[in-house]
Amino acid sequence: MLVLITYDVSTVTSSGQKRLRKVAKICQNYGQRVQNSVFECIVDATQFTTLKLELLSVIDESKDSLRFYQLGNNYKTKVTHIGAKESVDLEGPLIF
Repeated sequence: MLVLITYDVSTVTSSGQKRLRKVAKICQNYGQRVQNSVFECIVDATQFTTLKLELLSVIDESKDSLRFYQLGNNYKTKVTHIGAKESVDLEGPLIF
């Protein structure tokens, strides 16, 4: 399933900046960054649960915000992209 993850981490303190880097790193392990604080991740139910738990262990719920949008397996009809930063087919072959 495709999950869209958005986050807003308070970076007023150095600990907040560290949390921001950790959140981004965790998200990069599961998907691709599509905007500054937005990731698209194709995961199964177990990976999604693990991802959420990893992120919850890092954020400060009194200062930070996480949103998960579950677009399911038929996401290709639900996502429209316009503008710069071309979308990558997450399920396509990786060519280096």
